[in-house]
Amino acid sequence: MNTSSTQDLVSQLANALLEKRWHLSTAESCTGGLVAATITELAGSSDWFERGYVTYSNSAKSEDIHVSPELITQHGAVSDQVAKAMAIGAKQSSHTEVALSITGIAGPTGGSTQKPVGTVCFAWVLANDAIHSETKLFSGNRQEVRQQACEFSLRKLLELVHSF
Repeated sequence: MNTSSTQDLVSQLANALLEKRWHLSTAESCTGGLVAATITELAGSSDWFERGYVTYSNSAKSEDIHVSPELITQHGAVSDQVAKAMAIGAKQSSHTEVALSITGIAGPTGGSTQKPVGTVCFAWVLANDAIHSETKLFSGNRQEVRQQACEFSLRKLLELVHSF
């Protein structure tokens, strides 16, 4: 994703969230804060971006955003269930109207037959507590997977905010 299209996407998201007077929080694992960094490149993002959690380890997911350790054990950190719990936890912990989460396997190692490298799970929680989730399989190297995940999460959030 080139810089100008990234800036345009974040600007559109900013306008949509400001129009609704919503604030966003993020919970990121495999992207390691890339979404938050992308958002905060836009001057004035503090008007609508509340905070970002980088919950890379399983214990961080549990301690910082209250994801049940049992849920992680049962489904794995890279799962639809954990992505949903991460988004809910980020929204509740930060008292925002909207939250997104990302958990996945950026590679080059860590994949399996069931969850190959490039598998990324996303969740978005909106102001009415409606939860949307999706799992994608991205290709490319570690940085390309992380960048694609960042872009996808923001594009999907913009779509959901517009449809609210």
